[in-house]
Amino acid sequence: MTEDRPSSPRPSGRRGRRTRRIVISLVVVIGLLVGADFGLAAFAEHTVSQKAREQLKLAEDPSVTIHGFPFTTQAISGDYRHISLSASGVPINQLKDVAVNADLTDVTAPLSDLINGNTDAIKIGELEAQVTIKASDIAKISPLTNIEDLRIEPSSIEYVQTGQDSTGSDGQQQSDDKQDKSEAGIRVSGNVQIAGQKIEIFCFAMIELHGTSIDIVPKRLQYGNDKETTVVPTSVQKALLPNFKTSIDTGNLPFEVTPTAVKVNSGSVTVKGKAQNVTFSGATTGR
Repeated sequence: MTEDRPSSPRPSGRRGRRTRRIVISLVVVIGLLVGADFGLAAFAEHTVSQKAREQLKLAEDPSVTIHGFPFTTQAISGDYRHISLSASGVPINQLKDVAVNADLTDVTAPLSDLINGNTDAIKIGELEAQVTIKASDIAKISPLTNIEDLRIEPSSIEYVQTGQDSTGSDGQQQSDDKQDKSEAGIRVSGNVQIAGQKIEIFCFAMIELHGTSIDIVPKRLQYGNDKETTVVPTSVQKALLPNFKTSIDTGNLPFEVTPTAVKVNSGSVTVKGKAQNVTFSGATTGR
C-alpha cells in the first residue's frame, strides 16, 4: 500500500504577495512624483503671480495657472504650452478697477530663472488678452460724471443708427453677433437734471476703437423707462448729447496688447487684443 505524501506548498501565494508589494511601491513612487510635480508647478505659479502683482501694481496676487501635465518636463525644457493669468482691480491710466484675463501660449522660461524669480527672461510667443471696464469706472470719466446712476447695456448697431431693429426689438437689450469687431452699439442710461427736474435718459451710441482710445459717440436720446421710451426733441438732444460723448484712454495695456475688438456687456465693456513675441516685463500698465 502506497502512503500519500503531503504536497509541497505552492509558491503562488508568495509570488502574489511580492507582486502586491511591488504594485504598492510603484503607486507610492508615482504618487510622490505627481505630488512633487504639482508642488513644483505651484511654486512656479506663485513666483509668476508675485511678479505680476508687482508689475501690475495690484493689492493682491493675481491668479496664475500653468496648464499641461507633467509640469516637470515643461520646466526642464523651459517651454510651456499655455499659461493663463487673471487679475482684478488693475489700474490703467484714469481707470482704477479693470479686470484683465490673459492667455499666454508658446512661452519660453528657463527653469533657473523661474526659480530665482527672474521673470524678465520669460518670452511669450503669442498672447490673447481681455480687459473689462466696469460701468462704475466709466462713470468717473468726464463728462459722464454729469450723469447720475450711470448704467451700460448692449444695443444693436442697427438700432443705434436708425432707431429701429429688424428683429422687432427696441434695441435696448439687443446685442449684435458674437464676431469680434472694432465697434459696437451701446446704451448708456442715467438720471440727468433738465429744467430743475431729474429725468432718466437713455443714450444710444456707438463705442469705437481708435488705437488705444475707446470712444463713445452718442447718436440719439430717449427718455422714459425700460418698458417705454420717447425720443427726446431735437433741440433738447443737441444740448444733452455732449454729456454722453467721451474718450477712454487705455494707454499701454498689459503685455503691450493693442486693442482689436470691443464688446458691450451688461454693466461693462470688454476690449480684446493680441500680441506676439513679447516679454513678461511688458505686463506693466500705463498710469
